[in-house]
Amino acid sequence: MSQSANFELDAFLPYQLAILSSRVSAEFAEIYGRRFGLSLAEWRVVAHLSAADKVSTREVFARVDLDKAKISRAAQRLEANGLIEKRQSAVDRRLVEMSLTQKGRDMMAEIAPIARRFEADFLARFADGDGRAFQRLVMEALEASK
Repeated sequence: MSQSANFELDAFLPYQLAILSSRVSAEFAEIYGRRFGLSLAEWRVVAHLSAADKVSTREVFARVDLDKAKISRAAQRLEANGLIEKRQSAVDRRLVEMSLTQKGRDMMAEIAPIARRFEADFLARFADGDGRAFQRLVMEALEASK
């Protein structure tokens, strides 16, 4: 029997991480989607923008980890809904910068405690502090994969 015949996809770490990420994202998306009408891409853009005053579209594309077309469509919807604004960079006219509007900041102020509660509930599924250890290991893996 060949080695490939013994391959167990369910035991393959990259597959496990992809499935876990998909499930956790979908679970949280159900919450913010229902309450705020945001898609996954919109949530990621808003969450990223909440950490800075203004961010170039190039940086958002690099950090949000979704297809550029999805991010562009999400940004268009967010702008149409008055949650973000886009402006040409004063420093580099080739760049477009995005930032949250007051309406977007107000929404993030509502979402942030919901996100923290979701995270705490997720980590509480682990036994005896293993949730925080899991989170630390995920951060180490993310850092190592840069």
